[in-house]
Amino acid sequence: MSSLPLLSYLVSSVCCIMALRGLSGPQTAKQGLIFGIVGMALAVVTTLTLSVVQSYTVIIAGVAIGGAIGTVIAKKIEMTALPQLVAAFHSLVGLAAVFIAGAAFHNPEAYGIGTPGDIHIGSLIEMSLGVAIGAITFTGSIIAFGKLQGIVTGKPVVFKGQHMFNALLGAALVFLIFVLCVSESAFIFWLIVAIALALGVLMIIPIGGADMPVIVSMLNSYSGWAAAGIGFTLQNNLLIIVGALVGASGAILSYIMCKGMNRSFISVILGGFGGEAAAGAAASSDGKSAKLGSAEDAAFIMKNASSVVIVPGYGMAVAQAQHALREMADTLKKEGVRVRYAIHPVAGRMPGHMNVLLAEANVPYEDVLELEEINRDFSQTDVAFVIGANDITNPAAKKDPASPIYGMPILDVEASGTVLFVKRSLGSGYAGIDNELFFYDNTMMLLGDAKHMCEGIIKAMED
Repeated sequence: MSSLPLLSYLVSSVCCIMALRGLSGPQTAKQGLIFGIVGMALAVVTTLTLSVVQSYTVIIAGVAIGGAIGTVIAKKIEMTALPQLVAAFHSLVGLAAVFIAGAAFHNPEAYGIGTPGDIHIGSLIEMSLGVAIGAITFTGSIIAFGKLQGIVTGKPVVFKGQHMFNALLGAALVFLIFVLCVSESAFIFWLIVAIALALGVLMIIPIGGADMPVIVSMLNSYSGWAAAGIGFTLQNNLLIIVGALVGASGAILSYIMCKGMNRSFISVILGGFGGEAAAGAAASSDGKSAKLGSAEDAAFIMKNASSVVIVPGYGMAVAQAQHALREMADTLKKEGVRVRYAIHPVAGRMPGHMNVLLAEANVPYEDVLELEEINRDFSQTDVAFVIGANDITNPAAKKDPASPIYGMPILDVEASGTVLFVKRSLGSGYAGIDNELFFYDNTMMLLGDAKHMCEGIIKAMED
């Protein structure tokens, strides 16, 4: 490869690094996206100019078909459906890794890694690792998509001996990779693919809805490592660098998500908690009754407050209430009320889910605060307006050692003067446990659709 393509790949790699840096904060996210677009465009153009390209017909057809599909999806997708879109894209990266590895295995001469039956040992190792990770990413992402979309149950699917069976499959993969390096058997190669595809399904089905932010970031990491592995097979430095960047950043993000739930990554994989919410009654098990309110009650309380902290959750996303919520906040600001937003790191179904939705509604970035920045302020806050966030406000995380979320940092909304809790019912959240906050003396439950409730509050404040 001449020096010019190498230089172009280096510039593209730097752009990808700058993209990751920009995407680390909402203020610089747009700049990060521009860097990412420039980096990938440069990488594609550079690749198309390489001497190894033999025909542009198939390439152009593939770009046209893929570009058309991507354009349609981008125009139609709702911001609330981003988590499942991300999972679907991860699956495509994994599938691409499987296809490339299969092509390289059956036609190694085209990739400069040897001849059939005499492939370089290093290439076999890289290829087998890439295809295994890619296959796991593909089926794992499909299951994650199904859970997020509601096609597959959000509850953990478990069976006796599941962890031991998964461990045996993992050990079998390692053994088969060794056998492949010795025998170069096509049967062994595709057996690795089959076992990895099964393992991808079996790894994700026991994960509950509450752990989906970790799974989305984990699959992001897997897709990066799959791309890096195939980069070695293709002897493409850019693919290796970008794949490693995505893999490492996804792994770090998974750690951050686990820390946000006070759970280890292994505990998430081995015993995910959370599923679909169950319907709830208006009374707790110890006989306490929830205080039910209306949009008019909430409007009166907030108009007479000096400070309001809004806590968005997945319920806001499902109801697509972010625009109505911002309008409600603007109305409160006109009344002289200080309004801020509190974001928990695992709110929603993917990392940064709430930040994306609030940004779509043009909520000022300076009003959006993370858990560590806002938690100490709840005791001086008149009203905490919780809109569809359940588990991340559940006091059981601090009080009940037997609770599956015990030890998870939560937003201390109960310390506020009044808690207004918008929810469809008194049912449990994705962790599958009741929230005692519903029955606190300073909590008023506003049962109903989040968007309609916000619109009702706006109307009541304007009357």
